[in-house]
Amino acid sequence: MKLPLPSHLLFSAKCFVAAMLALYIAMASGLPRPFWAMMTAYIVANPFAGAVRSKAVYRVFGTILGSLFTILIVPQLANAPELLSSAIALWVGLCLYISLLDRTPRSYVFMLAGYTAGLIGFPAVSDPTSIFDTGLSRVEEICIGILSASFIHSVVFPQAIGPGILNRLDAAIRDVRSWMYDVLQQTPDSASAFGTARLSLAAEITDLRVMSTHLPFDTSNLRLTSGLVHRLADNITKMLALLLAVEDRLNTLQHLSPASLTPRWQKLLNDVAAWLQEENNETPERLTALQEELEHLTPKFSAASSWSDILCLNLIRRLSKLIAIYAEVLELRRQITLAMEGGVTTAQEHAHTSVLHRDHGMAFRSAFAAVVAISVCSAFWILTAWPAGAAAPMMAGVFCSFFATQDDPVPAIKMFIKYTLLSVPVAMFYIISIIPAIHSFEMLLLCMAPLFIVAGSYIPNPATGGKALAFVIGVAGALSLQDTGTLEITSFLNGLLAQLFGFVTAGVVTSLIRTVSNDWMIARMMQTVHREFVEMSHLSAPPLRDIAIRTVDRIGLLMPRLSKRHPNPDERNHTIHHLRELRAGIHITQLREMNTELKMNGILLSPLFTSIGNHFTNPDNATASALNNQIDQTLRMICASDSKPTHLAAISALTSMRRDLFPDARTYNPFAKEKIA
Repeated sequence: MKLPLPSHLLFSAKCFVAAMLALYIAMASGLPRPFWAMMTAYIVANPFAGAVRSKAVYRVFGTILGSLFTILIVPQLANAPELLSSAIALWVGLCLYISLLDRTPRSYVFMLAGYTAGLIGFPAVSDPTSIFDTGLSRVEEICIGILSASFIHSVVFPQAIGPGILNRLDAAIRDVRSWMYDVLQQTPDSASAFGTARLSLAAEITDLRVMSTHLPFDTSNLRLTSGLVHRLADNITKMLALLLAVEDRLNTLQHLSPASLTPRWQKLLNDVAAWLQEENNETPERLTALQEELEHLTPKFSAASSWSDILCLNLIRRLSKLIAIYAEVLELRRQITLAMEGGVTTAQEHAHTSVLHRDHGMAFRSAFAAVVAISVCSAFWILTAWPAGAAAPMMAGVFCSFFATQDDPVPAIKMFIKYTLLSVPVAMFYIISIIPAIHSFEMLLLCMAPLFIVAGSYIPNPATGGKALAFVIGVAGALSLQDTGTLEITSFLNGLLAQLFGFVTAGVVTSLIRTVSNDWMIARMMQTVHREFVEMSHLSAPPLRDIAIRTVDRIGLLMPRLSKRHPNPDERNHTIHHLRELRAGIHITQLREMNTELKMNGILLSPLFTSIGNHFTNPDNATASALNNQIDQTLRMICASDSKPTHLAAISALTSMRRDLFPDARTYNPFAKEKIA
């Protein structure tokens, strides 16, 4: 194992100082379990000050909410331990369910409210008379730990998250520019550009979006531009989808009708590629000139318009949108730099989380797994009258909550159990031998410093962070869960066995109920998307802005999972198909918004919407063929009409839908007379 970096040692030292500050305040205040404050300071620690502060307020509110629930419910069910345990289990499950639907730091309010009720309530099952004092003490101890960690990480050599986000954003912009250049120049690499590296780029954007939620609480000036950073990340994700479309249209035209890519087209593609390489390519005049040249290439449409003409129109509109978004990305990046230097900039409003993807089914499964795990531990504890058994459902609730966001939490739970077991001899040595012999806080600090500073220095390292955190929390947790003043070996082992029973139960129940494979999650997301498409085909679609944001969000969620696939040709095609299919919602919404105007011109889209609903309700070869034929028939009707802007937009949307849903379908024939099933 490599020695920790100096920055990691500094982080560990700050964590230790925060923990000791929390422990000192808790001891000086006469709180019964001061080591709870110390453990909390380690749980909330993060290398970035903004991440600690962003979660601190929500953690405090969640702790207070959970304790209030416990104080209210325990006296009501004090004479029925079975009902009390069930009520706490259901509360934990409800809070976990709500927290998983909110993918911002606000989710900590509900997650903390859930397992804090377990931490306070289960020990009170056997002694409900002291619930108010116990609840108040736990809240004070936990809040002291949270506030101490926030204070130390904010004022002692605070590490801002902003510079790291900017570096990663700049790298993402460079990667997107390189990909655009390869596609436009049709380099040999562009044919296989959509490989693991491109998927990893989308995963990087997803990570950046998560990191940027902490920006408003950061210590750098970048906190003033969090709206710009969010928008920049979203625009890069939109560019990935548009790049797929541009690459597909160029490759299709090269294969279907190379003559359609005239020298004028080639010159334009070269001009755009050259524009990408220019240092000052965000100038509006240069962008306007390129887009005007694209408009000049727009073909005239008639009933005899060929598939090549239609693809050219679609390529024009997608390429125009791509370079416009890229120019906006450059302008957003310039404004961010201006704000960092103290200039004045206006952050644009970012999307509300209400339009983002939510998986109610997986949230329910996670909540149900937590309820079952807690109920199993509670039943065993009550039936066996285990004196230390309260720790089992308590730890089961904590573990089910901690790892609920992962597709397969079992490996993380197993790792945590392993390193918690490794911490047991160390914790036993401290509790049995060292702490009873210490009579001053200074000596306690000196005795604990070597272990916690050395072990904590491995937490910032991604390769060892989970293991080191499990070990540190294992020791701190043993201290917080025991009465170190009157402890003897029998009660210590009893408490340890109860904790392990809770850990193992959480792992087993999670593996049976909650664990899902990567491919299963991909399939589930696509089923959710299909249901939404059916609703959009029968009812009025959501605003285009909302569906576009949700589509971008789903691309960001899906790409990291797709990147785990092996990049063989079959899986690559399957991956591209999923990402294309996600964009169908945007095309449906665009057509919905144009429906009224098209209807006034005698073009009815209702048969198309019916075919869309039939296909995504029962996706098979028959419904796919019917939808493809209906798209072609609608295209023929619109091409035969006047070339109004709305008609051109409708042709582009239908072309994208056809290519996204049926890339291998036969070539569009303007004179065919298909029979719609």
